Amino acid sequence: MKLLVITLALIMGIAAGSIYDFKVDGLTGGTINLKDYKGKKILIVNTASKCGFTHQYEGLEQLYEKYKDKLVIIGFPANNFKEQEPGSNGEIAEFCKKNYGVSFPMAKKISVKGDDTAPIYKYLIAEAEKKGIKDPIKWNFTKFLIDEKGNLVTVFPSKVEPMSEDLLKYLN
Repeated sequence: MKLLVITLALIMGIAAGSIYDFKVDGLTGGTINLKDYKGKKILIVNTASKCGFTHQYEGLEQLYEKYKDKLVIIGFPANNFKEQEPGSNGEIAEFCKKNYGVSFPMAKKISVKGDDTAPIYKYLIAEAEKKGIKDPIKWNFTKFLIDEKGNLVTVFPSKVEPMSEDLLKYLN
């Protein structure tokens, strides 16, 4: 049975049994290996530079600075909603640094929805659905919170600000 599940996961593009099995390309080069974050909470966020929620980069950076001893934030730029992330990886990196001082890890631009959804997001969506959260990604700045053992805790919709009590209660 386990072999069947692994085979199906590979066919579907979900080649991981855990979040720690993922390695993704960094926005400015290199690789982000999620295994490096075992023992910390991970907040995974699909981002966009031309969105009504783009200001959340500021809150994400504040959250990262305040809790980086126990939390890592990983931004995943995506152009899935109304062409709100049209830039190249270089342009996105420059925008994030110049406008928001982003220092948390940012992945290379990917797709988070549709036929070309990146494997890490297929995995996150499947984990959310196991928790009864159907179609979790409705827009940019959806936030997936992973605990220190690699388990999905919850998904926050775009409107939940990074420094809101709704999110902070999981960190304090």
